[in-house]
Amino acid sequence: MTLEFPPDFLWGTSTAAGAIETASNHNFRGIEAKDGHLFQRTTDHERRRMEDVDHIARFGQVYRCSVDWARLQARPYAAFDKTVVAEYREFFKALHGRRMKIMLVLHHFTHPMWFEEAGGWTWESNLEVFYDYAARIMEAFGDLVFAWNTFNEPNAYALYAFHQGKWPPYEKSLPKASRVMGNMARAHVHVYKRLKDKFPTSEVGYSLNTVFAEGRGFKGQTTAKLFDWWYYKRAIKLFQPTDFVGISYYTHLIFAPNPIDVVNHFDQVKALGLPHDQTWVLKPEGLAYNIQRAYADTGKPIWVTENGVSTADSAERIKILQQYLQGVYGCIREGIPVKGYIHWSTWDNFEWHLGPRYQFGLLRLNLATLDRENTPAADWYEHLCQQNALDV
Repeated sequence: MTLEFPPDFLWGTSTAAGAIETASNHNFRGIEAKDGHLFQRTTDHERRRMEDVDHIARFGQVYRCSVDWARLQARPYAAFDKTVVAEYREFFKALHGRRMKIMLVLHHFTHPMWFEEAGGWTWESNLEVFYDYAARIMEAFGDLVFAWNTFNEPNAYALYAFHQGKWPPYEKSLPKASRVMGNMARAHVHVYKRLKDKFPTSEVGYSLNTVFAEGRGFKGQTTAKLFDWWYYKRAIKLFQPTDFVGISYYTHLIFAPNPIDVVNHFDQVKALGLPHDQTWVLKPEGLAYNIQRAYADTGKPIWVTENGVSTADSAERIKILQQYLQGVYGCIREGIPVKGYIHWSTWDNFEWHLGPRYQFGLLRLNLATLDRENTPAADWYEHLCQQNALDV
């Protein structure tokens, strides 16, 4: 059976500058990841941009990416480094030459150390610095951008960096995490208005990390409900106005009563017989659930801005992606305006606190040479994008 997507449906892949470029003076630089690698040299994207254009152009019509704030701006309110601006513009123009549209993310977890050392997102007084950065981004790259993400997964950033203490600055304070998400939401509102004033025909939104939360037992159900309120319900109300909601989905998060993942609780996942990849418990139907939920809560069009599988097995990746995409197709058939699907990621990247051995890429990254290597999953996804149809 073949599922044909609408003619105007858009496909693509996504990366983050911090996860594919050699670490500059940003907040993740030098951390030791779960797999033992240091967050320094990642995939050499800054040295291989034109090579990477060829890889990116295989996959659909949209490339979702970010730029490195720390490389662009050496200090608060400083002019951008002209050489770095020229480097990114050359890359974006090369993508345009291959008929790729750019969806640009303003904040994808990394920011300059001077911003981090000033308290970063914990202080509302620091937002003016971000507004200046955003204004300079508009001037430097706005003519090349198709759509904007103000923030990537602000709920995940607040959770990992300020509540669970897994990301810099390794805080463990729910009030501080809540304040950080609130400040990011204030920044979204301000920058949304600036972007719409300057580029009235461009779509401006954000990307929300979503999960399928399930509580087991009374305590687990209570924890799951509290988590869902803070992580989803509060976040989706804070980030308004928006032209679209970007949905990021990877995991079935079971609370029993504490959350279970593969990275930290593999024996428990195995004992429960739960389907999983290298990182998370899997529930592919959860993507459709979160698309339906976000649309019901906002009435806004939906982009799947991140979705993928952490595995080195192409057959497994293809099988799970087929299940995810059947759910997306079902949502479209229900009348939900799902505008596009963007796979995470184009090639294996440095997966934040986990490291490069947690493999989300359609293309493999040879860790010895940093060469990108083709996979059957890459060929499958390229064909899918070309045909705009899913064979199941």
